[in-house]
Amino acid sequence: MNSTLTLKNYEDWKHCITVLCGIPLTLAYVEERLAALRDPADLRTQKFIATWGEAHLACVIGWFEQAERELQ
Repeated sequence: MNSTLTLKNYEDWKHCITVLCGIPLTLAYVEERLAALRDPADLRTQKFIATWGEAHLACVIGWFEQAERELQ
């Protein structure tokens, strides 16, 4: 099963990060991930795009941006 199918919105994504993965959404973590995801030279970002595609990357960046707004 492709897990992107279950991540249809911000609430799904946040649940996946905070509950299923147990990662606290701190401002430092969110800023670090945004910097990496916005950097096309970052190897993790390149692998993410190869695995999930540009459209899903755009969604994830948007969800991290929403989390950033909530944390400020």
